[in-house]
Formats: sequence, structure tokens, C-alpha cells
Amino acid sequence: MFSRTLRVVLFVLLLPVALAAQEGIPFFTTDFPPEEFAARRAKVYDEIGSGKVAVVQGAPSPTGFTRFRQSNEFYYLCGIESPHAYLLLDGTQRRATLYVLHRNEGRESVEGKVLSVEDAELIKQLSGVDAVYGSEQLAEHLSRYARSVQTPRTLLTPFSPAEGLATSRDGAIRAVADIASDPWDGSPSREGRFAETLRTRFPQFDIQDFSPTLDKLRLIKSPREIALISKATRLSSLALLEAMRSTAPGISEYELDAVAKYVYYRNGAQGDAYYSLVASGTNAWFPHYSSGKRKMLDGDFLLMDYAPDVGYYMSDVTRMWPVNGKFNAWQRELYGFYLECYQAILKHIRPGVTAALIKQEAVKDMDQALARTRFSKPAYERAAREFVENYRRSAANPRTGLGHWVGMATHDVGLYGDPLRAGMVFTIEPALRVPEEKIYIRLEDVIVITDKGADILTNWLPMDIPGIEKAMREEGMLQRYPRDNQ
Repeated sequence: MFSRTLRVVLFVLLLPVALAAQEGIPFFTTDFPPEEFAARRAKVYDEIGSGKVAVVQGAPSPTGFTRFRQSNEFYYLCGIESPHAYLLLDGTQRRATLYVLHRNEGRESVEGKVLSVEDAELIKQLSGVDAVYGSEQLAEHLSRYARSVQTPRTLLTPFSPAEGLATSRDGAIRAVADIASDPWDGSPSREGRFAETLRTRFPQFDIQDFSPTLDKLRLIKSPREIALISKATRLSSLALLEAMRSTAPGISEYELDAVAKYVYYRNGAQGDAYYSLVASGTNAWFPHYSSGKRKMLDGDFLLMDYAPDVGYYMSDVTRMWPVNGKFNAWQRELYGFYLECYQAILKHIRPGVTAALIKQEAVKDMDQALARTRFSKPAYERAAREFVENYRRSAANPRTGLGHWVGMATHDVGLYGDPLRAGMVFTIEPALRVPEEKIYIRLEDVIVITDKGADILTNWLPMDIPGIEKAMREEGMLQRYPRDNQ
């Protein structure tokens, strides 16, 4: 009793010093209070039920001179940004135990403080977890669960590859598949290796996938999560608007990437949500073209799709505009038709209905737009009809989505097909293609479902032809700060 009392007294005495140090080097997020992380963990306990435990592996130390960034899955549950950490969630006791490394004083003397097991009381106060131990004690604690006759031996851990900086699950799975297909590599994923290690060391456990549980919880965003997504969306929109102003013939694609990065980092972003897609001319035919090396020409049509990572939350916004600032005849014709169809989708989005129903309603408006539009080329009319028919076929699928979810990942986790509910966040991004001329047209906006309707976070960013042309008449950053040509 005396030793515990002494620890509490020392913690109270030292806490002001620790918190004062946060003014220089923040140890913990200011975006979420410990109560929100605790509420997320409480939902995990509700989902997994009594008799099960879950263990989540945090991100490792980065390679090279790269700032550490925690994995989305780990951060979502506790907010701790220390490398090589583990979180154990006990569904029976509804108890969270964090395992972190011991202090490395030599590294801290060079890089600054990192939360370690020596900060156990501070970590509990910041994150709301119940206990903190050194990473080496995880095996001992798991062995207690494994040999307990009172506790069912089901252990959950994520099977899906962890999401990190500029990483959505689809991209992470592709990377795992590429490594597995390499005859000179073939390494398992980090998650696969961890799950296999658990099976080898503790064959008493029935190892199950924890990813579906986390995916379900992440689908509905809290007000604080939506606030971060909204900031990321605003910064994306500000960057696209500044890129519109700066675009002119002779500018290289990478220069617009630089403009956007300035906007992001000047306003507190911690990185890219994904690599910039700045595609002029026929480069836009490739939806994820990212080289950014081409010099833009008079008459080009430009696609720019780019967003930042703000406090572990992303956005995804796309706009298109003419490089010379004025829509020519074919751009006005095809983009004008596409825009009318695109806005028909936005008009019908609302809570309580499925994406399939929204698409079916939007297709009726698209049919009307198709009937009254006169196209200058047969290829354009074929492309427009195919665009509408593709959307019609998609609307017939009851498990369809409107675009993709957005949240901690740009292509966020979650299933499709259920009615839209408050707290869901997603984009729409239908594409019109003219293969004969390699023309590709796409817009993308971020939508938040509320109890009363749909909040289009990007509705102030010009997408109409007059609005885009007006913005492009304004002086841009690249004109005020010309490149160094020496």
C-alpha cells in the first residue's frame, strides 16, 4: 500500500513537469480526449463479448529519416504514438493494457522524448488505458490467458495489413501480394507473421480476425473525427483553388504539387493522404497517374486529385480545369454534360436510403440530360451513353456504393449496401471516358451524412465553368514566386 501511495504522490508531483514539457514536444494528441478513446474501446468490448481478448500490434520504427507515424488501427484505439507498442483488450474484464518499450535515453537525447513504460502513470492519464507494462511482458500475460480454464481461449488480432502514412487497405494488400509473388522474396505480411507467431507460441488460442470488428466501428465517425476530415477537406480545397490560380501554359505538373504541399504543411497537415495526381492532357486517361513531370500546354485539360493527412484523418477531392484558363468547345461540351450528371447524384444523397436507390433516382436525371444534349462527335455521344448505362448497371447492384468511404484512410474501411446513416463520410467520383481521344473526366467531393441530410464539405470549391474561369483569372502563387531558372 505504501509503495502504491508513493507512486501516486510522485505522479502528481511530476505531472505538471511532464505536461509543461508537452509545450515543446507534444507527447499525446490534442485532437481527442482520453474519454473518446475509452468509448471506442468500450464498443470493442461490446462487439467481441465476454471471454475473448484482442491484441493489436502498433507500427514499428521507421526506416531512414522519416517521422514515426502510428498505424491507423492502433491510434484509433488509444492514440499512443510510440513505436513497437501493443494493446491488449480483455472483453471479459473490459480492461485495456498497453505494452511499450523502455526508455532509450541516448535516442531521446538526439530526437526528443517518446512515451515509454517509465511514463506509465502519464500514459494512463493521457489515453485512459487501465495498465501499462514493458513490451517484454506481453508474452507472460498472454500465457495466463492461454492456461486459464475459466477463460475461453479466443484471441483476435487484425489479419488485414495495417494502414499507415498515405496507405489505404487496398494499396497495402496489393503491396503484400506483390511481395508474395516475388520468387526472391515471398515474405509474409507483418500481420501474418504476428498471427503465425501467436499460433506457434500459444497453440491453445483460437486465433481469429479482429479487422472486421474495427472496420464496423470505424464506419460511423464521431463529431471530432468529422472535424478533422473537414479540415483535411478544406485544406485540399484551398490547395486546388490555389492550383487553379497558378495554372498556365508552360507550368510543369510538379509545380502544382508544390503549391498544394505548401498549403497543407503551412496549415498543420502531418503528411499526404496519397500521392498527388496532377495529370494534364492525355495523362489524365490514367486515373492514378502520379509522375507529375509533364510541362502543360495551351489547350490541355488538367485533372488534379490531392489531399492531406490531418491528425490521422484524410480527404479526397478532385477538380478539372483548362490549362489556359478558358474552356474550349469540346471541354465545355463534355464537361458540361458530365457536370449535369454529377450534380444529379449530389442532389439525391440523403440519410435513410441506400446508395442503389440514390443511383436509380440520379439515372433518371441523367437520362433527361442525355436526351437534351447535342454532341459534336459520335464518339462523344457514345461515351455519354456508356457513362449513363454504366451508372444504371451499378444502380442495379444492391451492395453498391456511391464512391468510397473516407476517414482514417482515403479509401476507408467499411461495407456497402446498407442505408446511409449520420456519421458516414464518403466521396462520389464517377468517370466519363472517350477512348478514341483518351479523354477522361472526373470530379470528386466529400459528403458527410447528418440526421437531416447531406453536408457536401466541398460545395464552395468551384466546379462550374464560370466559377473555374473566374478563379483562374486571379493571380496565383506561382506567378508571385517564379521558379529559379539558374
